[in-house]
Parts: sequence; structure tokens; C-alpha cells
Amino acid sequence: MPLTPLVPTVHGKYAAFKDFCRKAWALTRPYFASDDKWKARGLLVAIVLLNLGAVYMLVLINEWNRVFYDALQDKNQPVFWEQLGRFTYLAFAFIIIAVYRFYLTQLLEIRWRAWMTAHYLQRWLADHAFYRMELARYANHGTNGTAAPDNPDQRIQEDLNLFTTYTISLSMGLLNAVVTLLSFVGILWSLSGPFGFTLGGTSYNIPGFMVWMAVLYCAAGSIITHYIGRPQIRLNFLQQRYEADFRHHLVRVREYSESIALDKGEAVERVHLESRFSTVLGNYLTLIRKQKNLIWFTNFFGQAAVVFPFVVAAPRFFSGAIQLGQLMQISSAFGRVQDSLSWFVDNYSSLAAWRATTDRLTSFEESFTALALAQARQAQTAMNSVAASESATSLDTQDLTLALPTGAVLLEGVSLHAEAGENVLIKGPSGSGKSTLFRALAGIWPFSRGRTVLPANTMFIPQRPYFPNGSLRDALAYPQPAASYSDAQLRQALEDALLPKLTQRLDDEDAWSQKLSGGEQQRLAIARVLLKKPAWLFADEATSALDEDAEKTLYERLLTQTRQAGGAIVSIAHRPTVAAFHGKRWELEKLPEGAPALYRLTETRA
Repeated sequence: MPLTPLVPTVHGKYAAFKDFCRKAWALTRPYFASDDKWKARGLLVAIVLLNLGAVYMLVLINEWNRVFYDALQDKNQPVFWEQLGRFTYLAFAFIIIAVYRFYLTQLLEIRWRAWMTAHYLQRWLADHAFYRMELARYANHGTNGTAAPDNPDQRIQEDLNLFTTYTISLSMGLLNAVVTLLSFVGILWSLSGPFGFTLGGTSYNIPGFMVWMAVLYCAAGSIITHYIGRPQIRLNFLQQRYEADFRHHLVRVREYSESIALDKGEAVERVHLESRFSTVLGNYLTLIRKQKNLIWFTNFFGQAAVVFPFVVAAPRFFSGAIQLGQLMQISSAFGRVQDSLSWFVDNYSSLAAWRATTDRLTSFEESFTALALAQARQAQTAMNSVAASESATSLDTQDLTLALPTGAVLLEGVSLHAEAGENVLIKGPSGSGKSTLFRALAGIWPFSRGRTVLPANTMFIPQRPYFPNGSLRDALAYPQPAASYSDAQLRQALEDALLPKLTQRLDDEDAWSQKLSGGEQQRLAIARVLLKKPAWLFADEATSALDEDAEKTLYERLLTQTRQAGGAIVSIAHRPTVAAFHGKRWELEKLPEGAPALYRLTETRA
């Protein structure tokens, strides 16, 4: 009867362990099968050989213990000095192996981390995956119905580093433990001798008694360690998440420093930061309490192991059955066997951290799989297809339907058309989906259906233009390399965008998104357009921070440029001064409750 509930429990733990090993292997295998596989495998083989060499040196040093201490007991001075000399080259060889084992291990770790970082960056930035993940978080569900991954930056920067470090150190440590056990268990078996005792009138004789004592000692220690340290797995997982959330909010305070200062929001931000740090601190205190309990046991376990072999072997030494050298060799061999069998005990905290890191990377990997499945479903259900055609001279959409991440339908079955020279103004109340329509036209909005054809030479200006930190010329030319344009072209674009003061600062490096005012940022975004000369321009509140005179001047220049290139401007704006530059209007109107969509789009002429 007692075995009945135990079977599914054991089976469940085995299945969970098997599943974890499968996930860890899925994260490990790609690098060793990549284009860098031969260097990776070569380094791994070298590290394994050095670890085997280190174990072999320990075997030689164990044998040296017997001869050296026997010489001390026998007061044999020539053998004593001879063994000191032998120890010199044994120690020197061991040092060389240890140094190169460390160096090659670190080299493999950094090469593996570099490859994984490049691999994940490529996947994160491909097909707008980084954008779609944020949309999934906004909707409070993932693309497959699960929670979207938090803090992808932390997973790429920190978790990949921890995963490669722990994977190599733990796997090599386990290899060392196994090889050391196989190397020393025979030595300990032969040295320990049999243990005889009488029980119930029957005599028993246990060969290799010290080996069995080491096995029992370490098995008990491993079981106790697992039950004491098991909570650390979840706590390590949460600690990494809370640390990343705290760091993310610190970065946001830095990025929005001016807005926070103008709103006098320092007190609120301090409350938010302190709240997040309290979560970090609370989880960490719980973690260190659990670690304290584990350290109590592991230290007791380790200290007891120092004297345990002497206690067991002492009767044979005092009876004269073995000499001091053999006693020291037994102690050394027992220590190696005990260290090998105690690998789980000694590395439990590292295993818990590795498990947490692997789980986080696995969920990150699953989010990429979910995105790929979502894209496949979109393709099968004829989701929004955006094509940039060299031959197209007009903007066309057919049966375009837009939805929010929550599933609410904004627009349904919209067909739009704009010819070259037909400048279009998109109007509607705030939150009606004007910017979402732009995202769908650009092909980045995943919650849309229909078909869109754009002319090839098209450019979008978002509400918040992005400028990379670095030189002004790089910010102006982004995303093309600055070398694609001459200094004269860059300066002329700044002049035309009413930024003459910046023409002499092309090589200055700064955080331009924070250094420039809102109006200067908008003018710098327009300078990009004037530099790159697109035929079709989609501008989302691109001049909202400018005065009317500057707005009029820049719109006239943009209109002139797009007209000469054979295109048009499609704008989102609320000012009547901007409306005057557009001959066609697409207006979003609220529909009553119960309608198939929240808004409808009507077309009018100015």
C-alpha cells in the first residue's frame, strides 16, 4: 500500500528531470553544430583531456602520499628528499594543467556566449520579433496564449552568460567527479581492507568497507541537501526577474529624466523604485536564508568528512596492520571518493541557479517558436500582406481589417486608394487607431488582415523618432551608414530642416534623444527625409512640437520633394495649418456599440 502513491511521484519527478535535460540539450546543441563547431569541439576535447590529466596527477600525488609519509615514519632521509624532489615536478605539472584548463575553459565560455548572443540578437531583431513581443506583453498574453517573456534584454545580456558559464563548469565538474571516482574507488577498495563483525552468532565480512561507508555517507548527504536546497530553484528564477525589472525602471527614469523633472515626479518615481527594490530585497533575503540552511549542512558534512576516514581506519593503524603512509593514502583516497560522490551536495546552489537560468532561456526560446507559429497562422489565414512594388505609383489597400492586441476590431473591410500627388490627411479622435493604421500600412502590425501595396520608395516618420546614441551624422543617416552621404549632403539636410546650429556638430557624440528638445528632434527626423528623398512619406504628428511658421516652411519643402519624386504625403495631424496642405481626407468616425468594428473610415475631399 505505501508504494502506490510513491510510483506516480517518482515517475513525475523523473519525467520533469528528463524534460529539463531535453531543454538544456536543445539550448546547448546549436553551438556545437554551428559553423563554429570544429573550434568549439576542439576546445571541448582539450578541456576534457586536461581534466583527465588533472585527475591522473591526483592519482600520482595520492601514491606520493604513501611513500612520503612512510619515509617520515621510518626516518628515511634519502627517500624523504627524493620524494620532495618528485613532488616538485608533480606540482609543477599540475599547475600547468590547471592554468591551461582555466584558460581554455574561459575561452570556450566567451566564444559560446558570443555565438549565442549573436544568434539570439539576430532572432530577436528579425521579422519585428522584438516589437511583436512587446505587443504581446501589452495585451497581457503571448502569441500562444502564454505570458510573453519579460526583459528580453536581461535574458540576452545576463542569462546567456550565466547559462554558458554554469553549463561548462558544472559539466566539467561532473566529468571530473566521475573520472576521479573511477580512478580512486579501486585504490580505496584495495587499501581499506575487509571489515568483519559478528551478529546473532554469525560472522560477516564486508570487503572494501571504506568504499561502502563513503557511498552511504554521500548518499545520505545528497538526499538531505536536495530537500534543504530545493526552494532555491524558484527563488533564483524570481531573483533574476526582479533584478531585471528594477534595472529596467532605473533606465526608464534616466530616459525620461526631463519629463519627470518637469512633472516634479521624483517622489513618485522614488516610491516605484523603492517598491521594486523591496521586492528584490525581500526575495533575496528569503534566498539567503535558504542558502544559510544549506550552508549549515554542507559545512558540517564537509568538516565531518575530514576526520571520518581517520576514525574508521584508526583501529587498523594502531594495531600495526597499516603504516602512517597507508593511513594518509587511505585518507587522501577517501577524500577524493567522497568529493566525487559529494558533487551534488557541493554544487547544489550552482545547479539551482543553472536550472533557473535554463528555464528562463527556454521560455524565451518558446516565445520565438510561438511567434513563428503565429506568423504561419497569419499566412494561412491571409493576414495583412504588405508589398512594396517598384512598379506601383499609388497606395492601395483591399479589405483591410485592424484589431487591437486585446482582440477588439478597430476597422473592418477598409479599401483605400491614393494616387501620386494626392496628399492625404488622416483625422479622428484620439485612440481611434490612426497610428495603428500607419503600422498596418508599414507591415509591422500583426493584428491585421487584408492586402496592401505600397510604392517602393516609401518612408515613415513615427510620433517618437528614434536616434541612436553616437555621432550626429549617424543619427541623421540612420539606419543607413553615414558614409553613404557626403558631409555637404548631411549639412544641407540640416539647413533645410531649420537646424543650422547643428551643421558643425556632425562628429559630436551624444544621447540625441535626450539632448535635443522635442521640436529639434522632429526637425532632425524631417532632415532625414530631406536627406533620403523618399517619393511617399507617411508622417505621424511629425510637426506637432513646431511653431506654425516652421511647420509651414517644412511642409512646403516636404511637399516639393515628394512631388518631384512622383509621390505624395499621408499625414496624421490635428492642426488646420497642416490640413491645408492635403487635398484628400480619411476620417475615422466612432460607431455605435454592437457594430462589427469600433470605427469606420470615410473619404472626403478638401
